[in-house]
Amino acid sequence: MKAIIFIAMVLLANTAMGQNAKLTRYELKPAYQEQFKKALSGYVRHALADEANIMAEAYYEKEHPLVLWLIERWTDSKQPNKLGELIAPLTITHLLKPATVYFLKDLEPLNKQQWRRTAKVADQPLTVMLFVDAKKGTEQNFKKIYHKAMPQFRSEAGVVTYQLSQIEGHDTQFVTYEKFRSEDAFQYHLKFPPIQPVIDYLNTSIKRPPFQDGIHNLIEFAPLTRE
Repeated sequence: MKAIIFIAMVLLANTAMGQNAKLTRYELKPAYQEQFKKALSGYVRHALADEANIMAEAYYEKEHPLVLWLIERWTDSKQPNKLGELIAPLTITHLLKPATVYFLKDLEPLNKQQWRRTAKVADQPLTVMLFVDAKKGTEQNFKKIYHKAMPQFRSEAGVVTYQLSQIEGHDTQFVTYEKFRSEDAFQYHLKFPPIQPVIDYLNTSIKRPPFQDGIHNLIEFAPLTRE
């Protein structure tokens, strides 16, 4: 039995290590908003049908609807480039400025099944990203605090998915991905005792406070899958 558990843990670790995580920000010209969203929805649909895909989701910002985000993870880093042909021509004419791409290293790895967990039909899901630029020398403490808190965050009834990633090439830059079943679930999370060490860190150890400036409230428009 112990051998089976060990093998399962190794397989899970290998799956997570093989992930290529990519976050892309698009800022649109107003006239092309719906056309680009439709194209990005098509990209997500094709990505999810690809065996090499782990997860793919597209969002617009609640406060800035012309800002779109594509979040994706793959086992084969070449696949996004192939699918990119679906939207590449539009990025030339539809964007106010070139897209910003972040490559990520997930610090608390999830497998494909976990990444594809969805909200329920009755939910009113909310996804939050928080960008953090830590003061040099404090980044290891930040990771340690999150490592301790992450199992408790993921155990919350109102949490669908929770992840902390480091932006590749930037030792002090991180982004969290937090998907909640509702606004109420998010508010519960903010009062959940295990979050206090994280809040204390964010209030004292980032380069440009307040940390709230790094929050992005996202509204999903693809794939909109529900349990």
